[in-house]
Amino acid sequence: VYSTAAPPLGAPASIRVLVSIAERSRVPTEQVFVSSSRQLPTALPQELSAPLGERPPLSVVVPVRNDPDNLEVCLRALDASDHSSYEVIVVDDASTDATPEVARRHGARVIRLATRSGPAAARNRGVEAARYPYLFFVDADVRVRPETLGLVSDRFLASPPVDAFFGSYDASPGAPNLVSQYRNLLHHHVHQAGSEEASTFWSGCGAIKRSVFLELGGFDAGYGRASIEDIELGARLRRAGHPVALVKDIQVTHMKKWTLARMIEVDVRKRGVPWTMLLLRQGKIPNDLNLRYGQRLSALLAGALLAALALGPWLMPIPLWTGAALACLVGIVALNLSFYRLLLRAKSPLFVLAALPLHVLYYLCSGVAFAAGLALHLGRRRRPRPDPG
Repeated sequence: VYSTAAPPLGAPASIRVLVSIAERSRVPTEQVFVSSSRQLPTALPQELSAPLGERPPLSVVVPVRNDPDNLEVCLRALDASDHSSYEVIVVDDASTDATPEVARRHGARVIRLATRSGPAAARNRGVEAARYPYLFFVDADVRVRPETLGLVSDRFLASPPVDAFFGSYDASPGAPNLVSQYRNLLHHHVHQAGSEEASTFWSGCGAIKRSVFLELGGFDAGYGRASIEDIELGARLRRAGHPVALVKDIQVTHMKKWTLARMIEVDVRKRGVPWTMLLLRQGKIPNDLNLRYGQRLSALLAGALLAALALGPWLMPIPLWTGAALACLVGIVALNLSFYRLLLRAKSPLFVLAALPLHVLYYLCSGVAFAAGLALHLGRRRRPRPDPG
């Protein structure tokens, strides 16, 4: 028996891969042991495949913590799937409420983590228990459509072949408040306008071959809370030469209720800063999704708009600073005209006006996150290394 702590030199590749994913998961009181045989042990069951010509089965992995209401809707939607060959694995991240009971009531396979470890570790643990060669990650606050699993299964057999792919939120968010509607429609628009040859990965509605996932060692559970663990996996996928696709026809409903404070926290601390640091370590910023040139220019214009409003009254005549502020605002609208057209079609002119300040705030948060991430990146590069002597 090999412990996850130290696989012996010369161990089979499958052993090293399983040890790698166990180390990434870092789940307290749970340890994965693997035998010297190339057969997968009980904790990581041997994959089952579909007969030739049939849709391949899926292992659907749902990480969750303290969210029984959304999980109920999520699992009810999975139960109504048109696709007949799939398993649902719910990984409960040490919930303190009735979340696990909801999962059991729907007949899902339930794995409970002893202590809170984050969605990255939870997904890794779900993959360890998966029985099928194709994985589909769904967040607990996501509602799939009846055809979703069938579309996912079909894409694995379609051309051009890909090793991983993801979809997007639809244009009908679940939560009715302004911030939630704006935020989820923004996500929908960004993905629908993105390149189908993707530069990243998304785990809210994302699929990947289990063999590829294991080869790369799974999600990095060093992200102990929801962060950019899916983006980081996408970076490793691309570096290893695995093709990733954005499949715009695969759309799901996001039920999450956003607040203004939550939006700022996610855009700056939870995703913006770590994403910036990841991009700087890679040395390349793709012109895609949230990182398109137009998005970067919009962030600069939002910063200039804030400067004009904050400093203009003290430094410039009224016509000059108001004109500068108006020009910045017009520039943001022009660069994002397709998004505002979507808001107009989906909602109303009044909603567009209400969403505009939120959109400017979003770009301001992006700019702050980039500046903070850059400062942290440079600080770590300049930090003196300890003397080995």
